[in-house]
Amino acid sequence: MNVFLIDGTYELFRHFYAVPAAKDADGNEIGAVRGVLGSIVTMLENDVTHLGVATDHVIESFRNDLWPGYKTGEGIDPILHAQFHPLEDALVAMGIAVWPMKEFEADDGLASAAAKAAADERAEQVFICTPDKDLAQCVVGDRVVQFDRRAGIVRNARKVKEKFGVAPGSIPDYLALMGDSADGFPGLRGWGAKSAGLVVGRYEHLEAIPDAADAWDVKVRGAAKLAKTLVDHRADAVKFRELATLRVDAPVFDSVDDLRWAGPRSDFFDRCAKMNASGIYRRVDRLARVRRA
Repeated sequence: MNVFLIDGTYELFRHFYAVPAAKDADGNEIGAVRGVLGSIVTMLENDVTHLGVATDHVIESFRNDLWPGYKTGEGIDPILHAQFHPLEDALVAMGIAVWPMKEFEADDGLASAAAKAAADERAEQVFICTPDKDLAQCVVGDRVVQFDRRAGIVRNARKVKEKFGVAPGSIPDYLALMGDSADGFPGLRGWGAKSAGLVVGRYEHLEAIPDAADAWDVKVRGAAKLAKTLVDHRADAVKFRELATLRVDAPVFDSVDDLRWAGPRSDFFDRCAKMNASGIYRRVDRLARVRRA
């Protein structure tokens, strides 16, 4: 079997800005939810059998206690934010395994699910369905890969190295130096994607980078200033790496068998009716009949 793990929060954001607005029977905006459901139905129609979705039930996580500037729900369009929980409810009614993250983030849920699925020898390949560079740290050879569904790109460990200049296991160190504006931590002054990729690509982890630039055996523009910044702010870099390191102990599933799609629940019809999504219901119902046959 192949296992597909989906970043529900990313998908909701993507569809919110890509699909037309739509109202449910109560007048609530539901277009992004319908867009995500339709996208996942397409995966099922393309013979995906085992899948699960991690979501941010709340935006804040344990990382907000580690760094005051870490991302929060501030600035998210209220109309988008109001669709977070309806998406979870709709996916559950569709019969999809969903992991709503509260203390953790959706990325931690994906990392935990990927590690657990890869540990089961029945899983031939695990696809982490998100373009988020954070998740590149979870890639393992050709067994656990990152799948950007929108761009149609699959990245194994070799392609992660080609894109970022570092191996999957060094992604947190790479992000610690260059920062991640989406997650709300700045990295170290002067360090960017190119310099971080070159240096971390050579030394793999922060602790192995020499203090003196003249000891570096990789050519980096402005190396002396970069080295001094790292020496002066190494503790910050270690903290940023902690923020960038995904957890693999988030609560997800007990067995990959839990990820096999077995059809919708009985309340899926009523939920689709409320969302004015009869087309999605017909597709799911037809597919469930075929799977049962």
